Amino acid sequence: MTRRNLGPAGEAVFDRLTIIGAGLIGSSIARAARKVGAIKAISIADRDEDVIARARALSLGDSYFLSAREAAAGADIVIFCAPVGANAELAAEVAPALKPGAVVSDVGSVKGAVVAAVGPYLPEGVHFVPAHPVAGTEESGPEAGFANLFVNRWCILTPPEGGNAGATERVAAFWTAIGANVEVMTPEHHDLVLAITSHVPHLIAYNIVGTAADMEAVTRSEVIKFSAGGFRDFTRIAASDPTMWRDVFLNNKDAVLEMLGRFTEDLTALQRMIRRGDGDGLFDLFTRTRAIRRGIVEVGQETKAPDFGRQSANDADDAAR
Repeated sequence: MTRRNLGPAGEAVFDRLTIIGAGLIGSSIARAARKVGAIKAISIADRDEDVIARARALSLGDSYFLSAREAAAGADIVIFCAPVGANAELAAEVAPALKPGAVVSDVGSVKGAVVAAVGPYLPEGVHFVPAHPVAGTEESGPEAGFANLFVNRWCILTPPEGGNAGATERVAAFWTAIGANVEVMTPEHHDLVLAITSHVPHLIAYNIVGTAADMEAVTRSEVIKFSAGGFRDFTRIAASDPTMWRDVFLNNKDAVLEMLGRFTEDLTALQRMIRRGDGDGLFDLFTRTRAIRRGIVEVGQETKAPDFGRQSANDADDAAR
C-alpha cells in the first residue's frame, strides 16, 4: 500500500493518543496531530521529570505522566518514541494497561528487531503496527519538535505477518492526516533499505568526524575553522542523538554490516581509480551519483537550496509557537 498525502481531512483518526517519549519526534507528532485535529486527546509520558515539565510548559498534551503504564490506560493508540533498545521494556510496562482493540506503534528506524522485541508482550486483541517516519533533524528534546516535520516525508509501516489490516489502515490514515506519505513493506525489507539510505551514512559521518578530530597534523581548531560544506554536512549528521544511534546499529547489525561490506568494496574500487589516475572512471562515478541527488530533489524529498538541513523560517516560527 502506498498512500500519498492529500492534505489533512480535519477529522480525528483516533480519540486518545499516548506518546511515550517527548523528544523531537514525539513532540512533533503531538504538535502535528493537534494542528490538524487528528486526535481528540493527547497524553504525554516520559521518565524524565524535567522533560515532562518542559512538555507541559509547551502545552504538548492534555495530560502528563512519568509512568508509561498510567499514560497508556484507555488509549486508542500508543506510540513509542524512545530509542529502539527501550521498546521491549516499554511494551512489558504498558501491556497490562492496554484496552482491547488498542493499537501500539513506534517511530524507530529499525523494524525487524522491534517486531521481535515488542510483539510477545502485547495481549490478545491489541494490534501492533510498527512505523518509521523518515524525517528528523539533529536536534532533540521537546522544544525541537515542529508540526510540519512530517509534511511530504515518507512514513514506512511494517505490520507483522498476520497483523490486523484495519489497524494498519488507521495508522496509515493518521500519518497521512499529519502530512506524511505512507508506504507499507516487510520489516526485513525496511531494514535493508534503511541500512544503506540512513544507517551506513550516519556511521560514515560519525567516523569521518572522529577521524578529523584525531588527526595529529591538524589541530581541532583548524578543523572547525576551515570546515567546508562537505565536512559541515557530516558534522550535522554526526550530531544526532548518540543513544538512538547506538541502539540502531546494535539492533540492525546484520543489514548494516552487509551494506557496510558493499560500501567497503566500492571504496576500494575508488581508491584504485585515484591511485591509477583513472579520470574517466571518476567522472563516470560522479556523474551517476549526481543524477541520484537530482532525482531526490525532483521527487520532493529535498530542495536545491543549500540549507544543510536547517529549518526554514516558517518551520522555525512553527517550532517556537
